[in-house]
Amino acid sequence: MREVFQLNDELLLSVFKLGGYAASKAELAAWLAREGEPKFVVCEDAKLARVLNGLIIKNRGAKDEGIPEPERVLSNNMVLRKLSIALNLHADDLLKLLRPSELSLSKHELSALFRSPDNKHYRKCSDQLLSDMLDGMARLHSKTLS
Repeated sequence: MREVFQLNDELLLSVFKLGGYAASKAELAAWLAREGEPKFVVCEDAKLARVLNGLIIKNRGAKDEGIPEPERVLSNNMVLRKLSIALNLHADDLLKLLRPSELSLSKHELSALFRSPDNKHYRKCSDQLLSDMLDGMARLHSKTLS
């Protein structure tokens, strides 16, 4: 996410705070370390949900209800949904993000990613699909900065 939005540490900490969690610089450094490095720590789902909610608040504004409670468990589908909301991306935008990748989806397949898991047309978002979407978001964001 840091690469997608090109957030420095201070901005990322402020996004966490918007989501209702006052992360420390040490925590942030551990979460941002590369996997396999001694200081690497996996960011818990609830804290990842906090930063994603903070990103929505930063980009779209807060709701009257205040800061939403974070999900305890995040699926790739939820991450994709929250990022789509934060960036105000619609179906056509998301499909464009995938064009440079080897994966392709129809609008129907894409809409299945945003359905409730108990819906018979629900489709699980794979790690590869989420990674390709994040790559597309990074490309999109770098174009808007240049």
